[in-house]
Amino acid sequence: MFEGFGLSGLAESVYLAMLHHPDEGLDGLARRLGVGHDEIRVALDELTGISLLQVFPGRPAPKAVRPEVGLSALIARQHAEMARRYQQIEQGAAAVAALLAERAEKRPDTAVPDVEHVRGVDAVRDRSRELTRACQWEVNSFVPGGPQPEEDIHTGRALLAEAIERGVRARTVYQDSVRNDRPTLEHARWLAEAGGEVRTTASLPLRMLVVDRRVAVVPIDAGVDAKAETTAAIVVSSSGVVTALNALFASVWRSAATLGAPRRRDRDGLSRQDRQVLRLLATGLTDEAIARHLGVSVRTARRVVADLHTRLGARSRFQAGAQAVSRAWLTPDDLE
Repeated sequence: MFEGFGLSGLAESVYLAMLHHPDEGLDGLARRLGVGHDEIRVALDELTGISLLQVFPGRPAPKAVRPEVGLSALIARQHAEMARRYQQIEQGAAAVAALLAERAEKRPDTAVPDVEHVRGVDAVRDRSRELTRACQWEVNSFVPGGPQPEEDIHTGRALLAEAIERGVRARTVYQDSVRNDRPTLEHARWLAEAGGEVRTTASLPLRMLVVDRRVAVVPIDAGVDAKAETTAAIVVSSSGVVTALNALFASVWRSAATLGAPRRRDRDGLSRQDRQVLRLLATGLTDEAIARHLGVSVRTARRVVADLHTRLGARSRFQAGAQAVSRAWLTPDDLE
C-alpha cells in the first residue's frame, strides 16, 4: 500500500497495527505480527525517520501519527522534493544541450559519437522532416517564439498529419505569445483538432525535437536568442543526453497549459507571463532580451514591465525587484 513512500512491508504492517491497537507495546506488536523484537525496532526506526511516529515525554512507546496528518505531510514533502528534482533536471538538461552545442560548434569537423552536425536552414529542416517521417510512436517538440516560418507550418502540417494517422503521439509546446500570430495559432489549433496535443507556456529553454525518445535535434545557438529558422543544429542519439532532454520536455509539459484554456491569474493577480517577466527582471535582462525570451515584441515586453512597475508602485527595476520580494512575488530561488 505504501511502497511509493519507500516503506518496507514490515514497517507498513507495524504502522497499521499501531493505528488499530495504539496501546500495544513492543511485545504485543511482536506477537501480533509474528516477528522478533529487533525487527520491530528496525521498523519503528524506519517510521520515525519519516515522521509517522511521535515520541511523547513520559510515554514508554512511540505513538503512530494519524494518517490524515502524517501521510499528508509525507506526500507534501515528496511533492516538494519532486519539484526540486524536476527543476534540477531541467537546469541540467538545458546545460547539457548547451554544452553539446558549444562543443559541436567549436569542433564541427571532429567525429563525436552519437552527435551529428547539421548546417544550413534547409539541411536542418530536411533532417528534422526525415526523423519525423521515420517516427514510430512519439514526437515531442518545443517551438519557441511567436510567428513561425510559413514553410515550416506548411510542410510540418503534412508530416504531422501523416504521423498522427499512423498512430504517432504528437506533443508540441509553444510559447503563450503564439496567440498573437494568427497563422501560427491557426496551425496550432489545427494540430490539436487533428489529434495532436498542444500546450503553451510563458517561455521555453530552447527549440527542440525529440523522436521516439531516442534521438533529438537541438540548435547550436540553443537558448533564448535562437531564431525560428535554425541555421545549425546537432542531432543527438546519446542515451544519456536524450534521457535528460526527455526529462526536460516532461517537466515543461506538466506545467504548460492546454491550448485554448483561459488565461488564469494566481492569487496575487499575476499571469504566467507576469511571473516570468518578474524573474527575468530579477536577472537584470533588458526589455529587448525579455521580449526574445517571451517571443513577443519589444513594445509588448515594455508594456508588461511598465504595468508591473505600476502595480508594485516602483520607479526603477531595482525598486520593483525589492517590492516583488517583499510581497513574495519573487522567491530566493528566482533570484539565483
